[in-house]
Amino acid sequence: METVGNIPVHVSIIMDGNGRWAEERGLARTAGHVEGVESVRACTEAAVECGVKYLSLYAFSEENWGRPQAEVDTLMKLMFKSMIAEMPTFAENGIRFIVLGHRQRLSDELNAVIDDCMYRTKDNKNLTLVVFLSYSGRWDILQAAGKLAMELASHPGMAASIEELDTSCFDKYLVTAGIPDPDLIIRTSGEKRLSNYLLWQGAYSELVFSDILWPDFRKEEFREALRTYSKRDRRYGKVK
Repeated sequence: METVGNIPVHVSIIMDGNGRWAEERGLARTAGHVEGVESVRACTEAAVECGVKYLSLYAFSEENWGRPQAEVDTLMKLMFKSMIAEMPTFAENGIRFIVLGHRQRLSDELNAVIDDCMYRTKDNKNLTLVVFLSYSGRWDILQAAGKLAMELASHPGMAASIEELDTSCFDKYLVTAGIPDPDLIIRTSGEKRLSNYLLWQGAYSELVFSDILWPDFRKEEFREALRTYSKRDRRYGKVK
């Protein structure tokens, strides 16, 4: 297999372009989401093959709840079916599966399947696959601030050290606590924005924007993004 250079620990993908892919082919938008599942499978396999340790996917944002109900329902059913279908693959490839986001907005049935999948894969070590579902960066920061406020209210003595709070202290209140910040964020479909995704965690992530619509983004496109990343000089605001 061709080497792709310096491998990031954590790659995150904003999976964009499913609807446009379907519309270009005269299909219902939901057909793009179905085809997009194949891209998820291909990129997950490529991540394992390349030695990436964390792969995270922006599957459904808080704002996506405003989409037509039929599309929302299809996406949730697709998530439900995909998790059940992929369990053998997770076991075979040593993939730990995690869902992060505002899960209170999800159905009890979907949450039950998520919990089961997370429990059954919790000891897998080759790759951690994180799916962000009903997530937004602003929501994450706000809920983290709420957790901190509640902790301060319960332990008034902590207020004396509030001025010593640094970014590493705040990290533990985010839903991504324990997961390294993404080294690389990829966005497909030609759009060049973060769309309220990992606003805190992505502060120093390298960004790669691809014109390819998500359903057409497969292993070679994933490896090309890694090659682009390997050529970057990450300075974190410093001088080397």
